[in-house]
Amino acid sequence: MAEVPAHDAWLTEVEAARLNGLRYPKRRDEARLGRWTAKRAVAAALGRDDAGGRDHAVLRELVIRNASDGAPEVFVGDEQAPVRISMTDRADWAVCTVIDDEVDIGCDLEIVEPRSHGFVRDWFTSVEHEMVASCPDHHDLLANLIWSAKESALKVLRTGLRRDTRSVEVRLDGWPATAQPGRWDALSVVDVEGARFAGWWHRFGDFVLTYASASPTPQPEPLVEPSPLHAAQPSHRWMEAPD
Repeated sequence: MAEVPAHDAWLTEVEAARLNGLRYPKRRDEARLGRWTAKRAVAAALGRDDAGGRDHAVLRELVIRNASDGAPEVFVGDEQAPVRISMTDRADWAVCTVIDDEVDIGCDLEIVEPRSHGFVRDWFTSVEHEMVASCPDHHDLLANLIWSAKESALKVLRTGLRRDTRSVEVRLDGWPATAQPGRWDALSVVDVEGARFAGWWHRFGDFVLTYASASPTPQPEPLVEPSPLHAAQPSHRWMEAPD
């Protein structure tokens, strides 16, 4: 969040009007953070040098629009870009995943924070509930990991939380033996219609990041080395000066 410019030179007039028209500071700041992150990620993926975010003309040419179902789409000027993206933010940090293929993808960033047994009971399938209950030492990680993977899969389906979270079920084959600190681990998600989505997850300190796609893809690679998430600390800047 601290890297997002206060000015609008990196936005088109339409984008600036929309974002600045958001009433609540938290929503406005998160929307600006998401767009800034997405534009910079797309610039890197497309090989467009934005001079570390200082070339506002490059970023202004990259437009992030929302399709009718709410999913983000990328345009270079008026032409749709040959990439698919997914966006997520949490506690003043944002991630944008980019793939140069016609594959629907989804990502979600969560804090590894306490989740009640009631939360797990209400939002998870019975299989997921049993998985969390069987690993009490990893309750918070598992609860947030499963929740995040659900959100990623629902973005692949282009429904988000409009769809029942229990209609998709997360699989962590081999857990916890397969979980290794500091690396991506595989996951999968199956929906009630039988579709299976491949995915990955990574623990970054206080955060967990998940990724899902409509067909198998290699594990995500950071566009910035090392990934800033390795040193990320959750914060809530909007609470410092609410208006």
